[in-house]
Amino acid sequence: MRFAVILVLGSLALGSAARADRPGPDWMPMQQVIAKILEAGYSEVTKLEADDGRWEGEGIKNGQMEFRADPKTGAIVSEKPDK
Repeated sequence: MRFAVILVLGSLALGSAARADRPGPDWMPMQQVIAKILEAGYSEVTKLEADDGRWEGEGIKNGQMEFRADPKTGAIVSEKPDK
């Protein structure tokens, strides 16, 4: 019985984590976000994913950079050199 409870709780936790990393219904589509990032001076976007309620990615702008973008507008809210 105890094993079954652990199994069910584990599967619920995994399902919950998977939903947390999907764009919301009111988010700007990924292709539009990439266009916004390129307009902001990036020559290339090498990674873009939904994470922690925002778009997070990596790209080339005066070297390799990490950035975070607003999920609804695609505007960059933070960026730093990728180490």
